[in-house]
Amino acid sequence: MAMLRHIQIKDLVIVRGLSLELGPGMTALTGETGAGKSILIDALGLVLGGKADKNMIRNGRDQAEINAEFDLGDAPEIKQWLQDNALDSEGECIVRRILVYQGRSRSFINNRPVPAALLAELGSRLVSIHGQHEHQLLVKHGAQRDLLDAYAGHGQLVAKMRNTYKEYHFKQQQLQELQRQSLDRAQRLDYLQFQIDELRQLQLQAGELDELAVKQHQLAHADQLGNDLAELIQLLFGDEHGIQSRLAHACVQLEQLVNLDKQLQPASELLDSARIQAEEASSLLQNAASHIESNPQLLTEIDQRLGEIHELARKHRIPAKELPALLDKLSREQDDLENADITLAQLEQEVRDLEKSSLAAATKLTRSRSRASARLEKAITESMQQLGLEGGIFALDIAPLPEAQLCANGADRVTFLVSTNPGQPLAPLARVASGGELSRISLAIQVATASCGKIPTMIFDEVDAGIGGATAETVGKLLRQLGTQNQVLCVTHLPQVASQANRHLRVSKSTNGKTTQTRIITLDKEQRIKEIARMLGGADITRQTLAHAREMIRN
Repeated sequence: MAMLRHIQIKDLVIVRGLSLELGPGMTALTGETGAGKSILIDALGLVLGGKADKNMIRNGRDQAEINAEFDLGDAPEIKQWLQDNALDSEGECIVRRILVYQGRSRSFINNRPVPAALLAELGSRLVSIHGQHEHQLLVKHGAQRDLLDAYAGHGQLVAKMRNTYKEYHFKQQQLQELQRQSLDRAQRLDYLQFQIDELRQLQLQAGELDELAVKQHQLAHADQLGNDLAELIQLLFGDEHGIQSRLAHACVQLEQLVNLDKQLQPASELLDSARIQAEEASSLLQNAASHIESNPQLLTEIDQRLGEIHELARKHRIPAKELPALLDKLSREQDDLENADITLAQLEQEVRDLEKSSLAAATKLTRSRSRASARLEKAITESMQQLGLEGGIFALDIAPLPEAQLCANGADRVTFLVSTNPGQPLAPLARVASGGELSRISLAIQVATASCGKIPTMIFDEVDAGIGGATAETVGKLLRQLGTQNQVLCVTHLPQVASQANRHLRVSKSTNGKTTQTRIITLDKEQRIKEIARMLGGADITRQTLAHAREMIRN
């Protein structure tokens, strides 16, 4: 089971430093009033992309940091999401958030910096937080529809709907564009023909532009190049005073000196090499001089040709080298427009066929949603009775979208309706439920849909507010039941809930008169009994409350 494995908090609010290992099942988080039980929830909200607030940085510190490590286990969708966003790291999932007092917060996934929005997108797949002020997702129509589909096992139906609609929407856009173009097709064709004729008359060949530029440069500088080469050849090799003649004479002299002093042999070889290279240079220069062409008429023709090319390029506002590509593009557009009548008719038929397929897929999905809604209504309504909402009713309204408007998710608008008291009319969940009621309804929904949930870790922040007695015990049992398939963290002040947990964390706050800090520790069996007894009887723990606490944990 995928779950939150470890969280580390540093300099956040009144937490100096905290490192906490977490496990599967249900974990209860308890502590004295004001101890900061929600600090773990706040930290998780931040590290999963929540809104950053520099005032949450511990007093006197420049920054706060939260790290969370998740065991992805059997969570292929989250692994795929990491791969799709180039954030995978050999199956790891480590998220980090740094709050900076003077500056912007920074977010990381597997040590790669990411925008907070991307971190929040991942966070919505890893953890769901259910508290009195954390139900934005639950009251959204899209989330309600997705929850119904997941409960009903609509994976294939939804995929069919989305794929069919995607193709329909794409073809519809093509059709609309072609219809728009057809309105001024004749005018466009005339203009295209004029442009194509100009480009074809130019007859610009591949590589011609570069060749013309090189030839133009050569002809423009032919006289200067010929004069300079002639002067250089005369200087180097003209007569007995030229460099070549002098090098030859020097070689002879040095060769004679080598007979007197063998140490001059390397110098003689270098000088002889220089003489050979000078002769080769002479040959190359004379060959170059013989190929110099002075042709004013050809230069004029090239200038005119280049002028025509660049003038047409300026007209189309593109580099001259792109003119052949433009001709191909305009020719293709001309072909498309000339065949538009055939294409338009074909597209119209394709769109009609795909619209029918999309409507058929949407109708099938609507019928299946309607059948599944009755089962989900019954399951959630029964859970509501157990959670202190006696007489409450849960219902789903599956209504067609305005004007039968199709979308990738079908043709339905799914709305969760509740009545929390007998005789009260059903109304949208977002409008009628108080914070405490919404927490318990959320729990009822989660329990009913636990087998189809995709979010591995669920956090319930004081979902037991305003309840007690047998109802509180029921909440605890439901949370424990939910923990068999998901990782559940529950902040609670009720011993009936805490006693149902698989593990127990206690939050405590201490102060030295100058600073205050919060600690969270994992309780062993005896510590847990004492904590439950404290929750039962307050500061004065008696044998009776200890015995009661021991009995509650045993059950």
